[in-house]
Amino acid sequence: MATSVIIVPGNGCTPVRACNWYGWLHKKLQEAGHKAVLRDMPDPYEAKEKIWLPFMREMGADENAVIVGHSSGAEAAMRLIETDRVRGVCLVAACHTDLGIASETVSGYYSRPWQWERMRANAGWVSQFLDERDCFIPAEEGRHVAESLGTELIVASRGDHFMVPEFPELLDHLLGKLAA
Repeated sequence: MATSVIIVPGNGCTPVRACNWYGWLHKKLQEAGHKAVLRDMPDPYEAKEKIWLPFMREMGADENAVIVGHSSGAEAAMRLIETDRVRGVCLVAACHTDLGIASETVSGYYSRPWQWERMRANAGWVSQFLDERDCFIPAEEGRHVAESLGTELIVASRGDHFMVPEFPELLDHLLGKLAA
């Protein structure tokens, strides 16, 4: 069965095709001959786990899928692979706490300990883009995720939370993973 790349946006990104690099990545993956899935998320402003995880499964998150999760989408991807097998995961701007922000707490992702071992067992590979100067997430958050999960870590010093219209480094990374 062919691999699907499921792009899961960050909190507040709606309509998703007009936000950040999501629509650009979707188009570039399709141009390269890959199946890419990008849909507006239900509950886009609170990104609740109980809503997003079933929706990700509906989008095709299964053992043949690669999940690309940005910000809140990264946390959704991590919670998904605690229980579901996937081919791979690429986290962009991941964190492991609610950062003391009440609007993040409501998502439910931070309400219990992370199951790092189960995540590793359920993903064929996990890579992670971390911005050392992220304007929202302290670098220690992403480094904790990388150390706990054993990710392949790609470090940048951008200061933009990867909120850009194009992200060629991510595309190149994914194309390499998909070709392997």
